Amino acid sequence: MWKATVNEPEYITIVEGPTPEFRPVPERLYQSVLEGPLDADIAICELRTLNGPGIVDRCRAAWEEGRTVLLDYPDDMRMRQHAMVVSMRLTAREEGGNVLKLWVQQPMEELETPDEYDDGDDFMA
Repeated sequence: MWKATVNEPEYITIVEGPTPEFRPVPERLYQSVLEGPLDADIAICELRTLNGPGIVDRCRAAWEEGRTVLLDYPDDMRMRQHAMVVSMRLTAREEGGNVLKLWVQQPMEELETPDEYDDGDDFMA
């Protein structure tokens, strides 16, 4: 059986379908999950999948081995992009299949925060 090396990430690949819709996460709690040298926010997206339990098992194994998990998806121009997955949740759908919720790291400039999430810290010069 093939075994990944320590530095090789695990991929969740979107083969077909639209670009995932990344929504900002308003709770600041999630920001503490991922601290590092990059200016990044945490966003959430939802994906329909038929093999949700298998994906979750692969990702848990990768995290236990100290490897990162990356979402590999097509952008609006159909170019491949990657986002680091920091958490996930799998839920069953009534009509069959599963919905995989992914919390991913996104560069700050790529997320637009709606006004309803404004924390009121306006700076006046």
